[in-house]
Amino acid sequence: MNKLDDLDRLHKLDKEGMLDAVYHLPEQMEEALSISEEFSFKVSNLKNIVIAGMGGSAIGGDIARVYLAGCAPIPITVIRSYDVPAFVDSSTLFVTSSYSGNTEETLSSYDEAKGKGAQIIAITTGGKLKELASSDGYPVLVIPKGYQPRAAIGYSFVTIIMSLYKAGIVEDPSDDIKDACETLKGLREQLKQDVKCEDNTAKQLADDFCGRLPVIYGSAGTTEIIAQRWKTQVSENGKAMAYYNVFSELNHNEVVGFSYPKELLKKFVIIYLEDSDDNARIKKRMEITRDIIKDAVYKVDEVRSAGGSKLSRLFSLIYIGDYASVYLAFLNGTDPSPVTKIDYLKDQLAK
Repeated sequence: MNKLDDLDRLHKLDKEGMLDAVYHLPEQMEEALSISEEFSFKVSNLKNIVIAGMGGSAIGGDIARVYLAGCAPIPITVIRSYDVPAFVDSSTLFVTSSYSGNTEETLSSYDEAKGKGAQIIAITTGGKLKELASSDGYPVLVIPKGYQPRAAIGYSFVTIIMSLYKAGIVEDPSDDIKDACETLKGLREQLKQDVKCEDNTAKQLADDFCGRLPVIYGSAGTTEIIAQRWKTQVSENGKAMAYYNVFSELNHNEVVGFSYPKELLKKFVIIYLEDSDDNARIKKRMEITRDIIKDAVYKVDEVRSAGGSKLSRLFSLIYIGDYASVYLAFLNGTDPSPVTKIDYLKDQLAK
């Protein structure tokens, strides 16, 4: 029996319920939509949007940026830093997203944006961010506690995208969100824990990743941020190293590196994240690149998006990667939830 088909073993390892959190992503998105529909605030004379966050909170902003790339009438920038761009001013909608409400980089950027007169909203479960934003008179959208931030992506993305709708910047995304939820509900019937490895794409990916180095390739304008999500999930959930890059930039540098060290390259598992909206020239680049690198690495494979709308397709790939990263943790014999090294780092910074 494959280790991933031993459900008793999985349950013993999954002490904090990460599999359950992944399974219920569509319900999380539905709840976030309901919460967001009750949220209201006023803005004026906006010229740009800045979304500030770290980790799982920032990735929601990046998905929003990619999803809205073809329709947002003003620029959307996502920052992961203590400082804000020089252009931030009273014409900026500054969205501060911190699941815990205590992320020090986000709190620092909040303070700086406030000093520049930006129009601010906060998305959080509580903590210092809620306290500060409420005291300063800024709108606060409160989301449910109880998740690892990376497992709360449904809350972070939906609340951000709905906030931009409430600000009058984009069209109502509710139908796309509901469509994505239905796509995920169908997809999880193929990915959930009691589907055996031979029929489960996520378990098969975890098998390929175990003991090897996953290298995730996305495409500019479509799956670029999903590739980053896969990389971070493999690290946080799977407790393993991974790497990501983006077509076609990687064709201008990285592709040359598939020569040495030969022994290490044989440990590489290359995954193409593919979507129907990928540029035709990038699709051609993928084919040629496969021919160049296939003999140097352990494997080159592809994972295609599912669903009709752009949002459904993006989240289908996120879902497959999330499941694969949790299954990888189980193959590594560990609980996917704890992030002890991050906790240690935060403790040291607090001294």
